[in-house]
Amino acid sequence: MRISAELTASRFLMPDDAVPTNVLGGPLACCCREPVTGFYRDGYCRTGPDDHGLHTVCARMTAEFLRFSRARGNDLSTPRPEYQFPGLEPGDHWCLCVERWKEALDADCAPPVVLNACHLSALEYVDLADLKTHAAD
Repeated sequence: MRISAELTASRFLMPDDAVPTNVLGGPLACCCREPVTGFYRDGYCRTGPDDHGLHTVCARMTAEFLRFSRARGNDLSTPRPEYQFPGLEPGDHWCLCVERWKEALDADCAPPVVLNACHLSALEYVDLADLKTHAAD
């Protein structure tokens, strides 16, 4: 499934003063600031026209998911100082691309999610029931 910039821009971009909505219908909560996450590196799993991956799912990393992501070509464990990326460890929270989370779900290794920090637009690609089944404690 490919995510179009037009869809993202027209349906999910919020005015600067608006609070984005989470998958439960409330205000989008911060996913994590230590390490700082989000496409805009502001701690929130919000999206906009330049976010072609739709980084809208706030997930708590597991060793299993980090291995899965590395095997799929996205090594989230190795620090990348040139991108100010510290590398993730199990337990860290991170804004994942919704397609990667769905891919992990289909492979039975989806990491737990923080529902109030998952952007509403994630529901265009995954079911709320699946997110709720994988809700973090």
